[in-house]
Amino acid sequence: MSLGSLLWILTILMCGAFLFISLKVKDQAQSSFSNYAIGGKSFPMYLIFFTQFATIMGVGNFVGHAGKGYSIGLPWMAFILGEQGSKVIFALVFAGLAGRFTYNTFPEMIDDLIARDKVTRALGGILASMIMIAWVGGQGKAFGNIFNIVTGANPIPIILMFSAVFIVYTALGGIYSVVWTDLLQGIMVVIFGTAFYIYAFSPVSWSMAELGSRLAEVGKAEMWSMGDNDIIALATKFVTGCVGILAAQIYWQRCFSAKNSKTARNGMLYSGIIAIFMVMLTALVGMVILTLNQGLKPDDAMPWFMMNYVPIGISAMIFVLILAAGMSSADSNLNSASILIVNDLIKPFNKEATDAQLVKYAKSLTVLIGIFSAVAAIYASSILGLFSKAYAMAGGGLVPLLLVGLLWKERSGEEFEMGKKNSKVTPWGARVGIVAGSVLTQITALGPNRVLTALVVSAILIVVVSTMTRNKNVENEGKMV
Repeated sequence: MSLGSLLWILTILMCGAFLFISLKVKDQAQSSFSNYAIGGKSFPMYLIFFTQFATIMGVGNFVGHAGKGYSIGLPWMAFILGEQGSKVIFALVFAGLAGRFTYNTFPEMIDDLIARDKVTRALGGILASMIMIAWVGGQGKAFGNIFNIVTGANPIPIILMFSAVFIVYTALGGIYSVVWTDLLQGIMVVIFGTAFYIYAFSPVSWSMAELGSRLAEVGKAEMWSMGDNDIIALATKFVTGCVGILAAQIYWQRCFSAKNSKTARNGMLYSGIIAIFMVMLTALVGMVILTLNQGLKPDDAMPWFMMNYVPIGISAMIFVLILAAGMSSADSNLNSASILIVNDLIKPFNKEATDAQLVKYAKSLTVLIGIFSAVAAIYASSILGLFSKAYAMAGGGLVPLLLVGLLWKERSGEEFEMGKKNSKVTPWGARVGIVAGSVLTQITALGPNRVLTALVVSAILIVVVSTMTRNKNVENEGKMV
């Protein structure tokens, strides 16, 4: 049997399993908006761990990061440390806090504890959803690349086909479909990922020293060194990856859906630690592939490796690994994007909406966002190119507000509680900070360190504007009381 035929059979079997799971849980998921969004805050440790882990290990982490390792080398590790290490930071600093609450979204938490402003909440929902939408498109693009190289199929129908599958099962079962399919997908990623790495490093005899020597032999010795790189540029890669994750709804949503604070923290912590090692290994695999073929496009490195270097059985295993990772990441981000828009753009301005209507809105938006992401995947120049702008804009706008809001307390001796604002940030301070931070990350004239600049300027503006509008805000709150 050819590799192309085997890939089609595996694809049909796995997609069928995912659709079956969604049909089994759809009634429970659609019984209320809280169930559809966060599973009624009932998920145990094993579900939280595997849904976090499977979501983290998307196609970008097996194809996109391999491509970056292939084209950039060791300097890319700074971005990986920021992107993946931020999960550990998130677990240690924020997950336990989030696990105490039953918010549906990250912007809703900011609104309730920090800003108390519908405009700020809506802006937060828009920015946070951008990361989710970009990730969904990235998974579809990777599937299209793989099938195009392996089977010769036109990538556009492939992108549309995979998009249709994860749109359907995510729309049917909401977060329940996501966590239960992630359980299956996460187990496959652990098993097949371990086997894949063992095989992938065989060309360099499982030796990092030999990998460095092989890179030097093909004229790429600089890719095995970080000494010639600008420290600020490396720091920018780290911070960009970090702030994007801290503004990602998927991780907050899992913590809100965990049954308690400890479950939220440990699920994120353990999955984050494992992800750091696995993604770094993926980038190193990209460098191994470079020693074998120096004439590839970065996003084609992993598919080429599957087609030309490994036996059919191992290639099929790699494909199952990528398919499981990509589908889990796609469904998680698609669900999070639809929940963000319903919860933070529709619900605050339509307080009469019933639970049934909110669920209907979320299902409809799942379809619309999925279609939009598929179109974005078709036209995007690269997989990780889809993510970088969204990471920067959302992180630059939302992370300073989160940090300033949580640190700059109104009552320093009190912990944050649902329903009680305990921050000196005002609505105008929040609005100005969000807009300034997100816009500055896109101004190329600020140079390669514009993300760092945006974070600092946004934080300063939040404090300054909040201080200037504080008395007016207190007066308005007094009138409402």
